[in-house]
Amino acid sequence: MQRLIFVNRFFYPDHSATSQMLSDLAFYVASTGREVHVVTSTQIYDDPKASLPAYEVINEVHVHRVSSSEFGRAALLGRSIDYLSFYRSVWHCLMRIMRTGDIVIAKTDPPLVSVVAMTAARRKGARLINWLQDIFPETAAELGVPFMRGPIAAGLAVLRNRSLRYAEATAVIGDLMARKVEALGTPAERIHVIPNWSNDEDIQPIALIDNPLRQAWGLEGKFVLGYSGNLGRAHEFDTVLTAAERLRSDTRFAFLMIGGGKRFDELAGIVKQRGLDSSFRFMPYQERKMLAYSLGAPDAHWLSLNPKLEGLIVPSKFYGVASAGKPVIVIGDKDGELARLVRQYACGVVIEPGDAGALVHNLLRLSMEPELADEMGRHARKMLDANFTRQKGFDRWLKLLGQLDHLQVSEGAASCSNQSIAPIV
Repeated sequence: MQRLIFVNRFFYPDHSATSQMLSDLAFYVASTGREVHVVTSTQIYDDPKASLPAYEVINEVHVHRVSSSEFGRAALLGRSIDYLSFYRSVWHCLMRIMRTGDIVIAKTDPPLVSVVAMTAARRKGARLINWLQDIFPETAAELGVPFMRGPIAAGLAVLRNRSLRYAEATAVIGDLMARKVEALGTPAERIHVIPNWSNDEDIQPIALIDNPLRQAWGLEGKFVLGYSGNLGRAHEFDTVLTAAERLRSDTRFAFLMIGGGKRFDELAGIVKQRGLDSSFRFMPYQERKMLAYSLGAPDAHWLSLNPKLEGLIVPSKFYGVASAGKPVIVIGDKDGELARLVRQYACGVVIEPGDAGALVHNLLRLSMEPELADEMGRHARKMLDANFTRQKGFDRWLKLLGQLDHLQVSEGAASCSNQSIAPIV
């Protein structure tokens, strides 16, 4: 079996979404006996000044942490410098540790790190897998990031497409993303749909009456609409905010926000300005051991995605909500990736962005029909158990890696059969 080298800006003990996914997979694959390395930064997602050890072995995974500048995410220029310095450090690390025949698996944080991995793999005779969590620069363009349209974006797309064509496999996290990647020129047989996952073994449905956070957060006797995770530029909250304004006099309802992100503090500020403090609770990210309780505290969860980003991003928080056995209210494209799943498995409702009236109607309905909310929650967990458990994600990855192992053996045998063999004298 070939060695694996994962590349991503964050890794355990960081708890950001991409880090958790990578950490889960790296630790699991290492437990099967394969040698696993991770090239990552010394930083923590919410603490760019953190300085983790340059090298250590964690759960049999060799972790190589490289340095980069520390301007943070506040300004585009500083973030770009951070990326460039990280690329440079990753390149030197890969050139030092990579061997012929290794498989390097490049995620998408930071964007275009697959291009660095591709060039190093070419030099060293290694193989490349792209693991896409989003599609850049198209995502940045849709979010209005400066310079991400026109010649600069076109040039970046050319580099990205080269890494897609060079890779022996590209793992995507949804069917719509698979279609977009194929449209970019990647052969369909090299595209593998491997959805993200949650820690579904530990995140199990908990009865509201048995959840200590309901009392600790002042939610007893209320119907709670929750949100858990990053609230960024890809997510709109106006629909929920308008619904909360319409329900402000109905003390039965509460809106629970758990997490962080660029728009998290923005929403908290607007809530205060509009006098909705009594309707909202804002809580920080919870430790992983508490996720079963934090995800289980609401009666239902909402998540949103700008319809322009369908096929470019799939919100991974969906799988945690399903693990907790809660109804999912998707605010986004009615034909989007998650909207289709919600309708197919009857595990929630789909609302178009801006339709606060529909959201209010459904909140009133679910609050007055708790058996309906319970049924949707059971359907969500059943859907997850059948399709999206963490073990199923691991199995999909092992199948992909096994295919590449088999392909290399076949190529090696073909190469040997084409060589002339000297007769034995």
